[in-house]
Amino acid sequence: MFQVRIHGRGGQGVVTAAELLAQAAFDEGAHAQAFPSFGSERTGAPVVAFCRIADKEIRVREPIMAPDAVIVQDETLLRAVDVFAGLSSTGYVLINSTRTFDELGLGQYAAASTRFITVPATQLAMEHLGRPVPNAVLLGAFAALTKVVSLNSVTDAIRERFSAKLADGNCAAATAAYEFVAHQLEGSVSA
Repeated sequence: MFQVRIHGRGGQGVVTAAELLAQAAFDEGAHAQAFPSFGSERTGAPVVAFCRIADKEIRVREPIMAPDAVIVQDETLLRAVDVFAGLSSTGYVLINSTRTFDELGLGQYAAASTRFITVPATQLAMEHLGRPVPNAVLLGAFAALTKVVSLNSVTDAIRERFSAKLADGNCAAATAAYEFVAHQLEGSVSA
């Protein structure tokens, strides 16, 4: 079972991201489960959502305490929430930021790892959608980083969920993020 924990703030589409990821996995024939955990239910408050992906039925229904991947939709949470809590030693970390892990003060986490990456998801969302909503963008990046789901499944899930115009922008942004991560990974392999 592959477990993903998504951290963000209310209004950033954290819950939608988990649901889209589950739908992408389901479309590929996997079993999937997505659910949120709320504290204060207001725009801007920290929100966490979870997604499990497995090749057999998922019976567990509790929050994910030992994720295989962590997606952080808002870098300001890095100082407010322990987003790395329980992360597997072979886990993946994807952070929405224009800064590197060193610039974020997290160099110790990413040292010599191709599983830790930052992506300018809000910037890509603004470019392709005209709105600062990084959720679908980060799913494109997640597909490139982990290979747990394909970009095609992510864009299919987006198209199933949103109207044509909104889907087109989200798919373009997710594709741009996928290409960004693929390029970063190629660079780290050849370095």
